[in-house]
Amino acid sequence: MRTTLPRLLIVIAILLVLLVELRTALAFFGVRVSFTTTIIVGAVVIGLIVLWAVSPTDDRSKE
Repeated sequence: MRTTLPRLLIVIAILLVLLVELRTALAFFGVRVSFTTTIIVGAVVIGLIVLWAVSPTDDRSKE
């Protein structure tokens, strides 16, 4: 695992806040982003971060 579980949870929590605030900021400038799009983008980004976090740090399959 590349990071600890508490750090991973903090990154996910900050990412959720950023997604909501980005949607609000874009709406302020007239760009409409649907709630479904925000959920899908958030799920994909969080999934990628979790995959990165749980992947091994080095390749031990050659041993």
